[in-house]
Amino acid sequence: FKTAEINYSFYHLPRPSTYQNWYKQTPEDFLFAVKASRFITHIKKLSEVKEAWQQFIENALYLKEKLGPILFQFPPSFRATPENIQKLEGFLNYLRLNLKQPLKFAFEFRHKSWGDKKVYNLLKKYKAAWVIADSPCYPRADEVTADFVYIRLHGSKILFSSKYTDKELKDLAQKIKKWLKEKKEVYCYFNNDAMGYAVENAKELLKLCQ
Repeated sequence: FKTAEINYSFYHLPRPSTYQNWYKQTPEDFLFAVKASRFITHIKKLSEVKEAWQQFIENALYLKEKLGPILFQFPPSFRATPENIQKLEGFLNYLRLNLKQPLKFAFEFRHKSWGDKKVYNLLKKYKAAWVIADSPCYPRADEVTADFVYIRLHGSKILFSSKYTDKELKDLAQKIKKWLKEKKEVYCYFNNDAMGYAVENAKELLKLCQ
């Protein structure tokens, strides 16, 4: 595989030395997608998070050129209220104005209220990706709002615990090929890690995309 999504950073703040070790232990062309701290997304829910964000990203930058997209995953309780949409735009604007280098950002919302054209247009404005998330629990929309596509596959029938069928993978491969033809970078991660399904499905999908 050429990329992996770091989930550890959601629960803990990795030290610079941890990121440096990951950098050293991976091939030159490897990329890490790094999941933002739950303190930002679940506890503070984008309210007064500038200090937490700076601490998070300063450490993550030790991945240097191997730093791929930053994933923000929000809880189902975080709804698309006018206040929360305003907080999202404020945060996106803050990110744009305070970056030391170009970075990619992806947002996974788990309440159906976010599946709205206003939200898609807001993400497009700031060139941030809407996460295409597949699961039996959360809403899905195959929207592309950036110059890259970010896909998370949590298990289509049982959350984290169901294997994707050949048909499901073939259908996804066709979409990925289409996006690649449109010059989009595609980041796709399997989160159905029970019974080793994630690794197996990822290998199968890679073959189908060739």
